[in-house]
Amino acid sequence: MFRKLCIVPAILAGWALPTPAIADLRVFACEPEWAALAKEIGGDKVSAYSATHEKQDAHHVRARPSLIAKVRRADMVFCSGAGLEVGWLPLLMQRGARANVRPGKPGHFMAAQHVAVREIPAVVDRSLGDVHPEGNPHVHLDPRNLIVLARELTKRLSAIDSENKPTYVQNFSNFERRWSANIEGWNAKAAGLKNMPVVVHHKSWSYLIGWLGLNEVGSLEAKPGIPPTVSHLRNLLKTASAAKAKAILRTPFDQSDPSNWLAGKTNIQALVLPFTVSRNAKPGALKNLFDDILLQLEKANRHP
Repeated sequence: MFRKLCIVPAILAGWALPTPAIADLRVFACEPEWAALAKEIGGDKVSAYSATHEKQDAHHVRARPSLIAKVRRADMVFCSGAGLEVGWLPLLMQRGARANVRPGKPGHFMAAQHVAVREIPAVVDRSLGDVHPEGNPHVHLDPRNLIVLARELTKRLSAIDSENKPTYVQNFSNFERRWSANIEGWNAKAAGLKNMPVVVHHKSWSYLIGWLGLNEVGSLEAKPGIPPTVSHLRNLLKTASAAKAKAILRTPFDQSDPSNWLAGKTNIQALVLPFTVSRNAKPGALKNLFDDILLQLEKANRHP
């Protein structure tokens, strides 16, 4: 239920009661990037809460009572989807979700359902590690996806809160203009990164790698989600050295030991790249996220 309703009584017979004016619309975001995008499009008409923070692995979240309460009050649930939140979101939905945020409703928004998803496995087998049957869920790290998702978000906010549709449409128009200019600038700035050889800790960076045209030459995990063995690291040392890898990419929540070991045996830079924005991000945080990532990659690429 929206927090505030402004109800104008229908005094004259035959007049329909007007649609209540919405003070703000509550968005429950599973990850900080979606809370930030909701604020970009919703502006002061939206209140967005992120269930996770920037140094937290969204695969592993406890479905605590406070999150159930947040979902119960939400007018939209906005998450990555593609199985990223499968360990906890279904429980929150089961215990707290109202009809308006159930699948099939405008208030149920899974990002991965609206963009081209990478790495959909042909076969799903636990022996292959922690693979996502629906593909890689980390769609936010290709900035081109954010325009597609912002457009879809605008449609959904407008359907839920039609009175404020002009605001959402205008905010999207402003965002699309700014974001397209940002992408153009990043593309020009990152031209020298094309084919830059990198090692990843986990398949967290696939969309970033695809967008920038980086060359992934190896992974610290032999299989997704499975800690690397000594023999795998030794083989990776040979592969990464032969490929003249420039950087090892990990998130703030990945274990540091494997990347530090490989960096210590080589001249490869171990980078801890920001994976998302802060939980209570201010306007402009999404742009800063990509600015920071590109800055670190450019420095590593220049390293002899």
